[in-house]
This record gives sequence, C-alpha cells and structure tokens, in this order.
Amino acid sequence: MRNPEKVLNSLCQHSSNLTYKFDRLYRILFNEEMYYVAYKHLYAKPGNMTKGVDGKTIDGFSIPKIKQLIDTLKDETYRPYPSKRTYIPKKNGKKRLLGIPAFYDKLLQEVIRMILEAIYEGCFEDSSHGFRPQKSCHTALKSVQNKCNGTKWFIEGDIKGFFDNINHEGLINILKERIADDRFIRLIRKFLNAGYVEDWVFHKSYNGTPQGGIISPILANIYLDKFDKYMKEYIKKFNKGKRRKENPIAKQFGQRKAKLVSKFKNVKDATERKRLNEQIREIVKKRLEYPAGNEMDSCIKRLKYVRYADDFLISVIGSKEDCKQIKEDIKNYMHDALKLELSEEKTLITNAQKSAKFLGYNIFVRKSNDTHRDKNGHLVRSYDHKIVLYVTTEVMRNKLFTYDAMKIVKRNGKEVWKPKGRSYMRNLDDLEIISQYNSEIMGFYNYYSIANNSCVIDSFYNIMEYSMYKTYAGKYRTSKKKIIAKYKKNGVFAIPYKNKRGYTFYREFYDKGFKRKEMPDVNLNDRLPNTIAINGGRNGLITRLQARVCELCGSTDELEMHHVRKLKNLKGKSDWEVKMIARKRKTLAVCIKCHHKIHAGSID
Repeated sequence: MRNPEKVLNSLCQHSSNLTYKFDRLYRILFNEEMYYVAYKHLYAKPGNMTKGVDGKTIDGFSIPKIKQLIDTLKDETYRPYPSKRTYIPKKNGKKRLLGIPAFYDKLLQEVIRMILEAIYEGCFEDSSHGFRPQKSCHTALKSVQNKCNGTKWFIEGDIKGFFDNINHEGLINILKERIADDRFIRLIRKFLNAGYVEDWVFHKSYNGTPQGGIISPILANIYLDKFDKYMKEYIKKFNKGKRRKENPIAKQFGQRKAKLVSKFKNVKDATERKRLNEQIREIVKKRLEYPAGNEMDSCIKRLKYVRYADDFLISVIGSKEDCKQIKEDIKNYMHDALKLELSEEKTLITNAQKSAKFLGYNIFVRKSNDTHRDKNGHLVRSYDHKIVLYVTTEVMRNKLFTYDAMKIVKRNGKEVWKPKGRSYMRNLDDLEIISQYNSEIMGFYNYYSIANNSCVIDSFYNIMEYSMYKTYAGKYRTSKKKIIAKYKKNGVFAIPYKNKRGYTFYREFYDKGFKRKEMPDVNLNDRLPNTIAINGGRNGLITRLQARVCELCGSTDELEMHHVRKLKNLKGKSDWEVKMIARKRKTLAVCIKCHHKIHAGSID
C-alpha cells in the first residue's frame, strides 16, 4: 500500500493545472492506510459517539470493518445511509438543525475530502477563505481591511439557502471537468442522493450537499469556485484607470509650498528663514486636510471581492449605478450558471461611510483628518479612507441573550443592561461554572479580537462577570456580595479544586483585558508549497489495534477500539475506566470479548 502522504502529494502536483484531468482516483479508496489517517482526524470528536441511522457509533472501530468497507467499494455495492436529522435546543430557547451521518459513511467521506482537497486546493482563488487550510474568517476580514481602502460602496452578498440548493447535475458536471473517473463520480452522486431521515421518515435529496456531511464544505467550495473565477474576470473588465487626477486644492497648496521652499533656499537671514519655515509647515498641515487625489474622478474604477463560504462582500470605487449593474450581473450569473438565487432583500448596496455587515463585523470606511509622523518624520494623514472593523453593542447584546446572562430594564426611557444568574447552570460544579464562563468570554474575545474597537468587549465581560457571581449566589442561596467575599482575593476571583494527588489549585476568572490582536498574515498561504504533510506518519491508534494485544486481558484475538465521549464522565470504578483515566485516553484497544463485557457492565 502506498503511503497516504505520497498519494495526496502526487495529486497536488497537478492541482494548479486547470486542464489536467485526474483519473484512477477510485482505486485510492482501496488503500487501508487512507482510512487510518481519516480515523486519526475523526476519532477525538465527541459527535462520533452519536448514533447514526444504522444505530452505530465510532465505538467498536476495527481493522476488519475497514476491510469490509473496502470490499463493498470494490464491487460497488456500497450504499451510504441517509443522515439522521435531529434538532438540539439552543440556550435562547430556539432549536438548531443537525444532520448526523453514519460513522463509516463519515470515515469514507473524510478520505474523499482529502482526495478532493489535494485536487482542488491549488486551483481555488485567493478570494475564497471558507473551509480551507490556513484560511479563516479572520483572513477574510484582513483581506477586506488590507485591500478595500478607499472604497465608496459595499455590496453585501447573500445566496438564498445555498447549501440546500446546490444543483446536483451542475455540481457533477463541474467535477467531471477535472475528474475522469466514473466510479469516483458515481460514489459522490450516491452521497448527494442519500437523503435524510426525520422522525423515522425517509426524505430523498434532490438538491443540496449531504446534511452534516464531511464532504459538504469542499463540494460547496468547488461549486462556488466557478463564481470566484467569474468575479476574477469581472474585476479585470470593470477596473479602469491607473491613477486619480490630482486634487486641484491640494495642487495649489503644493505649488505654494514649492515657491516658499525655493525662496527659503536663497535666503540667508536667520529670522527670515525661520519665518519661511513656519509658513511651509503651516501649508503642509493645511494641505493634509484635503485628499491628494480627486475623489470625483470618474476615470478611476476599482472592484474587490472576498468570499467566506456562502457569504461574500464586494467593495466598489465607482458610482451607485455601477453597484446596481454589478448586483444585476451577479444575480443573472448565479441564476443561469449555478441555478442559485441571490436574495434581493439581503443583498444590500451600502455607502462605505455607513456600516456593511460581514462575518459578524460591521465594516465601514473611516473619514479622518488626524495626522501622525511616519518613520522619516514626515507628517502624514494615514487614517483617512481606511477600512475599520467594528464589533457592535447589538452583537454583544445578542450573545448575552443567547447565554441568558442578561436582562434589559427601562430607566427614564433608556435601556439598561442588567446581569442575571443562569439557573440552568446551578447543577454544575463550581469548577465547571467558572470554566464555562471563561471559555465563553475567551471565545467571544478570540473572534472579535481583531476589531478596531475590541476594548468595548469589556462591557460584555462586565455583564458576564456579574452573571457568574449571581449564578453562584443562586446555587448556594446566598448573596452576590458573600460569593465575591468568599472567592475573590487580591482582586482575583478564583475557584479552588484538588487534583488526584490531593494538591489544591485555583481556576482564575479571566481578567487579562481585551487589547486588539494582530491579524493573521493573509498572504501566508501563497508562499507555502502546495503539498500535504501528515504528521506522525502511521497512526498510533492503528498501531495499537495491529499489535493484537488486548489492553485489558492481554489476549491476542482480533481487537476493537472502545471509545468514550468524555474522560471526565468516567468514575474510575472499573479496571477499564482506571486504565483510560491513567493514560488520559478516550480510547482502549480491547478484544471483542472484553468489549462486550464493558458494555454489559460485567467486567471487573
């Protein structure tokens, strides 16, 4: 069997060549080593302990089951199960839709995902940031902030029900442009047509990507890559002019400065030179109150485009009529080429000095006459016409409502935010409560840490802090003041706990502030070679299975992998629990006999 790293890198070599067609991909699915890597990617995720339609989870994974899966692929009898559709409650009382595929379908999808990523990653456009290596929401936002300065208009893009409306035939035809392997294409079609089960009723899929499927994000990127390339060509046709005409007012100041500088050079008297120098400085200051270029110059047009999954933002230097035409052209292309519908209500044209919304941020162009001196000591106005990323009070308020950590009261006709205890957390232990508050605060900060006004997250933090105090107070039926007095020492709120050896430690409440963080290097990915590295070589999990030594009884029978969702749920009452806790592993390689005993609760 070929090494998975070599297999994937051989595909990567031709990724950027759009005319190259990949064949004999299906036979890669017969390589057991590919499934070992896929298992390594999946095994630690708690969601794999949720049963699919087949009633199975990742628990009981074994090498013979991989071989059985490969056998069904060889004779093309493999049929993916429909995903199980379920709804989980949100903290705000609403419900979130989840699609749960069968585990071995997920395992195969992960192998397919790795193959598709190796084929397509090298040909995707830089404007695409969703579900890609080394890219994220933050790289998309940085791209906007770096490349869209001076923008006049934003077009906020919204595709109606994108993931549910991807046209199957259109997607298959796009795949066939690069893939000349009918068996591989047929397998992807099987996943597209697998459907879903809701309330034990089967529903066939006619459009859209697999619900909850691992291959859904990359299939969506492959589909929208056509739109990315359309926009790339559209930008070439739209962009016009090389440089703005000089602002007449700025030009006049420049001419006056030049005359004074010329005069300054010929004057010997120190007093006169000082007077001229002050006049030059005054002119430079006044000159900086006006833009260097003529902002009404219609000879200059620019368009920038950034996409994250099905959200995209277009920045335009041009007229509002240009924006209307761009929106209409995109709408027609989406409908005709991709069978998708652009939402008229949500695809907005926004003046850049007002706020456009993208990936949870408010984005606008700053208007500022503020100046500072550059590294050479020259006075410059570098803040004007720059893109600003803002986190709004509305975002913070909605998140606090989601956590049920706040209520709003009216005082003198104004809204006042008041923290509230979270009664649903009272059954948690003290350490879990502070840990959850810390993770929620850090999660919010990590996402909005690149905002220009990240310091306002302190308002969110203050509500969460006093919500935590009230949660503890509600749990122990005491006052907030007494809770603070008990756990807050030297200005630090901390919960004591003991480790397994009996030593006392403290979990501190986060208080390190909300300074703005540097954004990631959006161009980093362009400098990396288009190769795939699989860390650690062969998976240690598989090595344990192949050793054929039961980690409980020591027998040399065929092994299965026993999985648990969370280590903290183990009580350490059984030998197998003690071993998993001691090794800090959520897996245990055991013989089939021991595995049955674990689930029957009959093992010592």
